[in-house]
Amino acid sequence: MKKIVSLVLSGVLLAGLLFIPASCGKKEVLICGITDYEPMNYRDPSGNWTGFDTEFAKLVGEKLKMDVEFQEIEWGNKYNELESGSISCIWNGFTGNATEADGTPRGSLVDMSYSYMLNTQCVVVRADRAADFRARGDFAGMTMAAEAGSAGEPEAQDLVGDDGTVIGVAQQINTFMEVLSGSVDGAVIDLILAREQTGSGDYANLTIAFELDPEAYAIGFRKGDQMRDRVNQVMVELFNEGLVQEIAQRYGVLDNLLLDTNFG
Repeated sequence: MKKIVSLVLSGVLLAGLLFIPASCGKKEVLICGITDYEPMNYRDPSGNWTGFDTEFAKLVGEKLKMDVEFQEIEWGNKYNELESGSISCIWNGFTGNATEADGTPRGSLVDMSYSYMLNTQCVVVRADRAADFRARGDFAGMTMAAEAGSAGEPEAQDLVGDDGTVIGVAQQINTFMEVLSGSVDGAVIDLILAREQTGSGDYANLTIAFELDPEAYAIGFRKGDQMRDRVNQVMVELFNEGLVQEIAQRYGVLDNLLLDTNFG
């Protein structure tokens, strides 16, 4: 499902988006708020950040002549981190077309970039209980885990209903251990991450029960931040040059790519 949407920018718009050098000769810095989420952002054996979103952000930085840094955050605090200025953007498999647990659309809290990737939430359970959980209604009244502040949190609440319980954890990766230990009946997790982790290694006894609705990944910026438009322009260039596709191929997410210039 590889679809690339090309955008032709008018001369007026392009002129408005030209890079303006920082004063005093100092290089601007783009600080990306992330969590440990393989294959989007994770640490290599040397402790350095790597992954699809990591390399994508670095390419954008090169185009904009900016340094790129990665700040690991508590996902539930992402909006506070953004508003305080400790990060420049939220760039970590961030679902743009989602709502928060209280029903607030994310698009009303931050300015979204173009969408660059499709993903799907899924439900992960222990393999020895998979036969008990084949559809949404099977989790009514149960206990589920989800990353606090993630798009999976309201999905989990919808699955368990008013009589069920949702346990918010600091990072998506932590939900696997909750399921494995039996402290929860299942977890709502991004499909990209679930495919990477379940069925082998430490999580060989976990499996994907079923998938939920598709969603779109985007980058979140502070409201009114012109950096969003500059990054959008560069994203289009990188897609049209085939560089994003090269990164996606390396991390096994090529089929998930979808540049949607009508998003955000």
